[in-house]
Amino acid sequence: MSLATEIRELAREHNAVILAHNYQVPEVQDVADYTGDSLALSRIAAETDAETIVFCGVHFMAESSKILSPDKTVLIPDAEAGCSLADSITAEQLREWKAEHPDALVVSYVNTTAAVKAETDVCCTSSNAVDVVNSLPRDREILFCPDQFLGAHVRRETGRDNIRIWLGECHVHAGINGRQLAERAAASPDADLYIHPECGCANSALYLAGEGVVAPERVKMLSTGKMLDAAHASPHGSVLVATEVGMLHQLRQAAPEVDFQPVNPEASCKYMKMITLEKLRDSLAHGRDEVTVPEDISTRARASLEAMIAIGNPGSGE
Repeated sequence: MSLATEIRELAREHNAVILAHNYQVPEVQDVADYTGDSLALSRIAAETDAETIVFCGVHFMAESSKILSPDKTVLIPDAEAGCSLADSITAEQLREWKAEHPDALVVSYVNTTAAVKAETDVCCTSSNAVDVVNSLPRDREILFCPDQFLGAHVRRETGRDNIRIWLGECHVHAGINGRQLAERAAASPDADLYIHPECGCANSALYLAGEGVVAPERVKMLSTGKMLDAAHASPHGSVLVATEVGMLHQLRQAAPEVDFQPVNPEASCKYMKMITLEKLRDSLAHGRDEVTVPEDISTRARASLEAMIAIGNPGSGE
C-alpha cells in the first residue's frame, strides 16, 4: 500500500477532510481533498460533513479553521509549523497599540493568531483588504496589521493618509526583492508578473511599470487565489511569480501550457515544508496534534471574520 493510499483510507475511516495550503509540498497537495488558501479552505471545511479537519498548513491557519468549525476536531500534522508574519504581532502588542489610538479601528490580515483576531474589529485578506478599508468611515483612523507591504498597498490604493501600519512581514515574501524582480523581468520582457502584495518587490513592480520597463497591464497584484484565477485565463505565454514557491505546483496544474517561473527560486517557507506525508498519516492515525482555541477568544475572533464577510467580497484568502 502506498503512503498516499494509506492516508486516504485513514481519512475515510476517521471521517476526516484533508486540507492543504498552496505552499505545501506537492505530494501533500496531491493527497488532499481540497487545496487552496487558508480562509477558503477553512470555509469549505466548515460546510462539509467531516468530523475531523486535518489542516496541512501553519498553525494560525488551523486555528482559523477551528474558529469557523468549533464543534469539529482540528488537527495539524506538525504543531511546530509556525509563521513569521503571524508571530510579528502579539495580542498584547496590539492591545498596547490600541490604547495609544483609542478611537481607531483595527484591521488585521487573516495571517494572524486567534488571539490577535480577537482584538480586531474586522479581518481582511490580501484580495479584499482594499475593499474592507474602503468600507470603513474615512474619518476613522485605521490600525492595519501585521504586514507592512500589504498595508502599504492598501494605503496606496485607498488614498487614505490615516492608516497606521504595523511593521511586520513574512520573511519569505520580504525576501523577494526589487533587484531580483528587475533582473528577471529584464530577462523575460514578455512575461506577465504575478505579484503577491506581501512581497518586498511590490513597489518595484509598480516602478518598473511606470518606467516602461514592463508593460503596466502585465503587472498583476494578486492573492494566491486570484493567481489561480488568472492562470485559468492564461492559455499560453510565460509568467514570473512572486510568492512562495509551493504556489507553482497549483499554477502549473491549472495552466500546463504556461511557463510559470519563480522570481526568487529560494522563496521557500521552512514552516510550510515541515509537514510531510508521514506526519499527515500519523496525525490521522493517532489524532495528533489537535488544535484548540479558548472559547472566549474564539467567539471574539469569529466576530472579526464575520465582520469581514458581512462587508461583502470576502475574498479567497491570503
